[in-house]
Amino acid sequence: MLKKIFQKLIYFLIKGTLVTVPVAGAIFLIIWIVASVDTSLNITQHFLQDEQGHPLYIPGIGILTVIALLIIIGLVFTTLVTEPIQNWLSRTIKRIPLFNTLYSSIKDFTEAFVGDAKKFNEPVLVKVNDMGLKKIGFLTQKDLSALDLPGEVIVYFPYSYSFAGQVVVVDAKHVSKLNISATDAMKLVVSGGVSGLE
Repeated sequence: MLKKIFQKLIYFLIKGTLVTVPVAGAIFLIIWIVASVDTSLNITQHFLQDEQGHPLYIPGIGILTVIALLIIIGLVFTTLVTEPIQNWLSRTIKRIPLFNTLYSSIKDFTEAFVGDAKKFNEPVLVKVNDMGLKKIGFLTQKDLSALDLPGEVIVYFPYSYSFAGQVVVVDAKHVSKLNISATDAMKLVVSGGVSGLE
């Protein structure tokens, strides 16, 4: 009798963990990211003080500042900054060695997710070796003739449980398209293969 009660308690513990951990983990990460951004960009701390003379922190001001700033910058660049000015800015940035490398990498990576020319939208299956090992990735470059690699492509492999990844050049004949959405493919890889197939 005692053994059955113990087994039931263990069962409920596992079920409770499976329900709680993903929700709590997602909420924690969102709160941590939002709080970190909000704290570091909260402008009220620099010019407002409470009765004791301590910097005054108003929750949410940092996030609202970022959103407002991004909207203003987007508005200015789409309506006021002409193409010649954009080209001049681009040429200027290209002349700054280290900054150019970091800027262009971050810009391309950001545009791959939210820009007009999204890159991570073509999930593929890549044959890795003759033993039948295959990996799921995203086709990001279809033409490598500029690198003198005709018939080869670039595939991006995200790491499971991570935002990092691996870029691999493979023969195009080893790459086949997957019949799932890019979102489901990313979920499948990042989750270590345990979600994205519902």
